[in-house]
Amino acid sequence: MSKEILLLSGPNLDLLGERSPEIYGTATLSDHVSRFSEQAGAAGFSVRHVQSNFEGDLIEAVHAARSNAVAIVLNAGALSHTSWALADAMATFEGVKVEVHLSNPAAREPFRHASTLAGVVNGTIAGFGATSYDLAFEAVRRLLADV
Repeated sequence: MSKEILLLSGPNLDLLGERSPEIYGTATLSDHVSRFSEQAGAAGFSVRHVQSNFEGDLIEAVHAARSNAVAIVLNAGALSHTSWALADAMATFEGVKVEVHLSNPAAREPFRHASTLAGVVNGTIAGFGATSYDLAFEAVRRLLADV
């Protein structure tokens, strides 16, 4: 199997840098992907990034990752709190799975406090802004080293 990491970005993340910068910061999604990819590349991993505003596209990307990725880092945006279908898809992936959020959902609106993904991922990193992606990569690297 390759050393590919699927970096999956859900709805509205294509608007990072302009949407609610007081919550999500001023970095764009491209900035986050570039930084994550640089770290991964330095450690010998490749990164495939998929962003979609459509739940089915994210599910299809998870299905495809089953045959060619060692890990999935997923920022599903609001789908983290609503999508049992995405959680079911993630449950079929046997590699490392890390849920990531720029903001801290537990400190926000009540509907954001629960994650449909929490039970099917290795762990969740949230609330550290752009550093959340750095921590997610580090978690993947360490979990794969333990395999």
